[in-house]
Amino acid sequence: MELLRKRDYEGYLCSLLLPAESRSSAFALRAFNVELAQVKDSVSEKTIGLMRMEFWKKTVDDIYCDNPPQQPVALELWKEKNLDDRAYRNIQELENYAENTQSSLLYLTLEILGVKDLHADHAASHIGKAQGIVTCLRATPYHGSRRRVFLPMDICMLHGVSQEDFVRKSQDKNVRDVIYDVAGQAHLHLKHARSFQKSVPVRAFPAFLQTVALEDYLKKIQQVDFDIFHPSLQRKNTLLPLSLYIQSWRKGY
Repeated sequence: MELLRKRDYEGYLCSLLLPAESRSSAFALRAFNVELAQVKDSVSEKTIGLMRMEFWKKTVDDIYCDNPPQQPVALELWKEKNLDDRAYRNIQELENYAENTQSSLLYLTLEILGVKDLHADHAASHIGKAQGIVTCLRATPYHGSRRRVFLPMDICMLHGVSQEDFVRKSQDKNVRDVIYDVAGQAHLHLKHARSFQKSVPVRAFPAFLQTVALEDYLKKIQQVDFDIFHPSLQRKNTLLPLSLYIQSWRKGY
């Protein structure tokens, strides 16, 4: 829980509001995801990163062989190809990565909640993609400070923006246009997820509380005219716990 609180605060808050019988499994699941996500930034060489991923793969094998180590949850491992430091070629690549990571987390959370429903799965897919896109946006200043850019190359090229523009924290209109397009795709996925909300079982809603934080970020970035480097985007929303509780009480996403 402490690892999650430090590294995935929003996921931590959302997990707190899950039903009591599902909470510990959700914490373990998200904490494991954090462990995998940290591999890339905690190693200096790709080979070492691949070795760590092999360790986790063995951990998952051991779990399914009824010989579990201390990790209580197995989930689809983060794709090793993501250890390559390159931008996504297009928005579809980013969405595919989000589907394999964030959406997979939501599918497993639905399983924890005992929900087996096609509409819930569709919602999870779109919300996971929105989460992946927003995560990519939020990490842009950090990655730029390390001279790395992961935003879709096709959108950057469309607006005549280079990776160097993000490295030097450019506030040009073309840079903001790139952010507008990427953020717009995240908003579109949220809209799709909510379009069939009436068909999703109510017991699935706790799995989708992350939409509160996603909506909050997308509104904030719009308010600063899509300036991805604006200081306000780096501040923690102190009202988020209250917003999540209200959303949980309203039974929606």
